[in-house]
Amino acid sequence: MLVIVVENAPPRLRGRLAVWLLEVRAGVYIGSYGRRVREMIWDQVVAHIEDGNGVIAWAAPNDAGFEFDTCGKNRREPVDLDGFKLVAFQPMPDLVSNQNISPNPRLPGTKIPPRFR
Repeated sequence: MLVIVVENAPPRLRGRLAVWLLEVRAGVYIGSYGRRVREMIWDQVVAHIEDGNGVIAWAAPNDAGFEFDTCGKNRREPVDLDGFKLVAFQPMPDLVSNQNISPNPRLPGTKIPPRFR
């Protein structure tokens, strides 16, 4: 099983993915291919994603039962912990930039932005 999700992808990439995979929702593609075809499809996504981002997940014989990879800018980044992949969620850059605000608004002595009150 293979799942690819793309956001803000150019139409030509979405059309190219629709040739190989079934688009079940906007930007969500599924299919069943082997390693070589999966890598070829993912190479196309990485080469043509431009300003968008994407994630691929596939079945794998490991403890989790799957593997995944990402491309493009996204707040979620894969982190390998002793061979087990997890996802780190990065703080929003506009909340932390040039303001005296901590990424964690619950810490004592930090200002809480008005939209979080």
